Amino acid sequence: MDTGSVLSTIAAEVQPLVGQGAVASYIPPLAAIDPARFGLAVRATDGAEHAVGDATERFSIQSIAKVLSLAVAMDLEGDTLWARVGREPSGTAFNSLVQLEADGGVPRNPMINAGALVVMDAVLAHTGPDATPVLDLVRAATDDATLTVDGAVAEAEIATAHRTRALAHYLKAFGTLRGDPDTVVEAYCRLCALSMSCVELCRAFTFLATGGHAPSGQQVISTRQAKRLNAIMLTCGVYDEAGDFAYRVGLPAKSGVGGGIVAVMPGEFVAATWSPGLGPRGNSVAGTMALELLTTYTGRSVF
Repeated sequence: MDTGSVLSTIAAEVQPLVGQGAVASYIPPLAAIDPARFGLAVRATDGAEHAVGDATERFSIQSIAKVLSLAVAMDLEGDTLWARVGREPSGTAFNSLVQLEADGGVPRNPMINAGALVVMDAVLAHTGPDATPVLDLVRAATDDATLTVDGAVAEAEIATAHRTRALAHYLKAFGTLRGDPDTVVEAYCRLCALSMSCVELCRAFTFLATGGHAPSGQQVISTRQAKRLNAIMLTCGVYDEAGDFAYRVGLPAKSGVGGGIVAVMPGEFVAATWSPGLGPRGNSVAGTMALELLTTYTGRSVF
């Protein structure tokens, strides 16, 4: 299969959708991004890489980073982590306060904001607020020490994170959050401000397609953890659109309100796409279609 040709075909077919939807206007630096950007990259487990469009331009990966912090937390806490956060699809918005109350202060899964705060709380309990274990994992997974947080995006998120702070303090009130809520929120906002390109995302998530091995061959997580992370991405990774995404794309995936989506075909490849225009549930309009076409044209999905 000529993967490069497939990606070019996909880019041409999704072009009418590029710019549709709305950018994440509640974070000022994201609101300023040109909605006409589109990138798509694929990295096979044998190391072959193909990209089209704006696939080498870095953007704020936002909630995609939740997978990386979860990988660290699972390594640090093991299965005890699941006493404080569930593994079921949410069915409601990623920042819902109502669902958190209905569930007795235990977040439905680690891919919604409340769950990600608990995950970050677990990481900080082992490393302290000044440690960078998630960034260390990203750099190890990509063998790229230049990857870092976009400071402007991080500060804008911290300044506007009122609902996230409400979730954190609500979690603290239930006893689910053990550390200082404001410290956890700041660390979480900085995590979401990680800046990567589609090509770099494919490298960073290669460990989920190879049973835990980074492109360098280094084992960054266990095979067991890789299996479980893929399962959580499949059922919970695209907010409350998991069923429709599984129907259309058929791959474990994680999206972010920066317009990025990363998807994994275990044992075969990682794909990443970026287009800032979001649909009503916070997922990239053009990006979702690009991944749907990728699994359609290649005939490869987990189903």
